[in-house]
Amino acid sequence: MSFAQLGLSKPLMRVVDALNYTEPTPIQAKAIPAILDGYDVVGLAETGSGKTAAYLLPIFDHMIHEGSGLRALVVAPTRELALQIDAVATEMGKDLGLKVVTLIGGQRMGGQLAKLSKGCDLLVATPGRLLDLARSRHIKFDRVEFFILDEADRLFDMGFLPDVKAIIRQLPNDRQSMLFSATLSAEVEGLAYDTLFEPITVEVGKRATPVDSVEQVAYKVNRHHRTPLLLRLADEVINGQAIIFSETKRGADRLADTLKVHGHEVETMHADRSQGERTQALDRFKKGKVKFLVATDVAARGLDIDTVAFVVNYDVPQTPDSYVHRIGRTARAGRKGTAITLFSPAEESAMQQIEKVTGQQIDRRQLDGFSDGTDDVVAAFLAGAAIARSRGGRSGARRRR
Repeated sequence: MSFAQLGLSKPLMRVVDALNYTEPTPIQAKAIPAILDGYDVVGLAETGSGKTAAYLLPIFDHMIHEGSGLRALVVAPTRELALQIDAVATEMGKDLGLKVVTLIGGQRMGGQLAKLSKGCDLLVATPGRLLDLARSRHIKFDRVEFFILDEADRLFDMGFLPDVKAIIRQLPNDRQSMLFSATLSAEVEGLAYDTLFEPITVEVGKRATPVDSVEQVAYKVNRHHRTPLLLRLADEVINGQAIIFSETKRGADRLADTLKVHGHEVETMHADRSQGERTQALDRFKKGKVKFLVATDVAARGLDIDTVAFVVNYDVPQTPDSYVHRIGRTARAGRKGTAITLFSPAEESAMQQIEKVTGQQIDRRQLDGFSDGTDDVVAAFLAGAAIARSRGGRSGARRRR
């Protein structure tokens, strides 16, 4: 199928040609005709599937035939995703005469308001900043015709549901709504039921499972050997750009410092860094100036970087969904990728749960010189048993006396 067969108008086909889009991805082929026909849509697709263009192309097609003013609203869970949507929308809209404005936290509100005052056709925003400006009456939603929730599952994960519902209450009832998500949990399905009118569901591939092009491997290692193993992998195995995920901000900083000491170029991304710092770090990584980006889950969704060859879970993700979202940062745009997870013997059950939910076996590997931790667990158990027997003997002697 070609884009010409999807029903896009000539101005939008010129945009498609200018962006060098050759043929639609599966989610685009299914979603674009439904949105053009005016249906509300629930789009389910794995990360890197081209969903941004799947909703921007058809809503822009509608908007060029109508008036001006704020007519389309996209709500995204993270600043990074919002900025990426902004980049695609701005590129599409520049030759169509459509103005795009993005509102995110971590940037001066005055500058964002100045952009709004110059006119806005499509607004991209994170929930907190959008709601702040709406409550202060700097934004009115009375003319919004198109409403998109992007990565709705992540909006739930980050606790944005109350803000999202508060925004929805201010929108006109007569609107076309779209919800895109990698997974369809009960919560996301409930939000779709409350927000959308008789939606068409377009689904591509399996739900909540890693893409087939990601090679998944895991190394069982003692907790105190995890950093030396990572350094060894960085030198001998990781031969391309990698995102390394840490569970905590402090842990991310420690890992970055350790990698730098050992001669690696590194940037970090987590919530304690300012938006300017995060943007600069991401820009340096995208341009290939650094090999490693160490991040917390703030970067697990929305980062669309084709050159990421490896994802490393230094800490085992807390949920299988988080695992899927993290490793979705590699194997994008038809490329291959590798996901590496480091785990201790105590985390074996968490790994098994990930395998159960995703339905995929993770290849267990071991590097020479690194114990898988089993011997230490047995030794610790035996030592504990010996201590318990010793204490029991002494207490028994006291009782006899």
